[in-house]
Amino acid sequence: MLVIAQGARATVNDSADASIRQFLAQDDAQHGYRATRRLEAENGSRRGWIEAVTEYSTAGGFRYDITSEGGSKYIRSRVLRAVLDGERDLIAQGATARSALARANYTFESNGVDDDGLANILLSPRRQEPMLIAGTMFLRPDDGELVRLKGRPAKNPSFWVKSVTIVRSYDRIEGVVLPVAMESHAQLRMLGAATLHMTYRYSEIDGRPVSTPETSSVQ
Repeated sequence: MLVIAQGARATVNDSADASIRQFLAQDDAQHGYRATRRLEAENGSRRGWIEAVTEYSTAGGFRYDITSEGGSKYIRSRVLRAVLDGERDLIAQGATARSALARANYTFESNGVDDDGLANILLSPRRQEPMLIAGTMFLRPDDGELVRLKGRPAKNPSFWVKSVTIVRSYDRIEGVVLPVAMESHAQLRMLGAATLHMTYRYSEIDGRPVSTPETSSVQ
């Protein structure tokens, strides 16, 4: 029985190790897109939301246009717009490569396969930077495709924000693996707990229309 158990663990670890190699061998080029995002945030009794059309291209960078919004003006301006502005500024500064899931930014360690059949890969940032995540990424063992990422920023984004946790979900759309949802929880000094939820609905990838954009978001 012991020999079988050890053999089973070795097989599981081998599968997780293989998924890392497959993931790192995939094309990590940035893809242009057009997507409608819905962002919702809550802090105490304050709640707000916005919907925005977002676009990214290697030539033009990132831009967004808010199409509808509601709820707390403070949440909309100080939290939700700040999220989109921060993404725009990081991309403009060329920070995309510095945050990529690559060996230049992380060390990767297999941690077996979970009950959902996903390979768990521990991520250790090589630098203490807010854009890097210390945590776990979840891959499909058969092809190394990224399904989910969960963890904490390697460094708090500011003095006013602490205890941040992030979960990002991914899906393959028109042959490209892209984020489809993000949820974050944090403690804001003097303001208490805050949550942020964002979903993506893609309509165009690399200049090509998405065939069924209504099915490409995670609720």
